[in-house]
Amino acid sequence: MGARYDLESQLKDIDVPVILFENVSKEYQSGIPALKNVNIEIRKGEFVFIVGNSGSGKSTLIKLMLREIKPTSGRVYVAGKLLDKLRKWQVAKFRRKLGVVFQDFRLLPDRSVFENVAFAQRVIEAPTREIQRQTPRMLAMVGLADKYKAMPKELSGGEQQRVALARALVNNPVILLADEPTGNLDPKNSWEIMRLLEEINRRGTTVVVVTHNREIVDQMQKRVITVKNGIIVSDQKGGYAYAKNQYSSI
Repeated sequence: MGARYDLESQLKDIDVPVILFENVSKEYQSGIPALKNVNIEIRKGEFVFIVGNSGSGKSTLIKLMLREIKPTSGRVYVAGKLLDKLRKWQVAKFRRKLGVVFQDFRLLPDRSVFENVAFAQRVIEAPTREIQRQTPRMLAMVGLADKYKAMPKELSGGEQQRVALARALVNNPVILLADEPTGNLDPKNSWEIMRLLEEINRRGTTVVVVTHNREIVDQMQKRVITVKNGIIVSDQKGGYAYAKNQYSSI
C-alpha cells in the first residue's frame, strides 16, 4: 500500500486521494477509543464537511491530519506523505502544504493585519519581494485591503476570521483545514466566511470543514462525513438530514 499511495508526484490527478485514512484507530492514554477503524478518502479539489457531536472524534481527525498526534493503528496519508513516518524536522515542512483556520482566530495581537498575514510567509523564509506582493493580494481576496494597518483588536470577529483565512492561504496550500471556523461568529459573518471557503475551493484548494452548524451544512449541500462515537456512520453528499437515522442524537 505504501508504494501505491506515494502521492506527492501524483497530486494533480483528481482521482488520487489527497487525504487517506486506512483502518485508522486512535486510543488516548485513558484507554478510551477516540476513533475506531476509520477509512476516509478525500480527493484533490473536494469540499468536505465533518460533523458530529462533542466527543465524537472530529477533533482527533483534524489532529491526525496535522500530524499533531499519531494513530494507534492504521495509516494516515496527507498531501502525499505517510504521516507516522515523518521525522520531527519533516513535520514542519509538511505543514507548509496545509492552511489551517481555527474557531478562535489565533492572530498575533501585537501585529497589524498585514504583519499577521506576512508572518506565515516569514516562517518559511519567503523573499521580502514575495511577501510584499502576496500579502496585499490575499487581503484583497478576503475583502480587507483597506484594513492592512489595523490591529486585531480593532476588527470585528468576522474580519479577524478573514485575516486568519488570508494567513492560511498566503502560501498556496494544497489543503485548507477549518476547525469550527464560524463557531464565534454571528449568522451574517458565518455565511461570509463560508462563501469565501467556497470561492477558495473553486480555485482548486481542497477544503475540509469541521462544524456544528447544521444550517450551513444543509444549505451548502457538499459531501458530509458524519462521526459518532469514533465511527464514520455516514459519508455522502447532502446535509444533516441525509443521515438523521444514523445520528439522531447529534
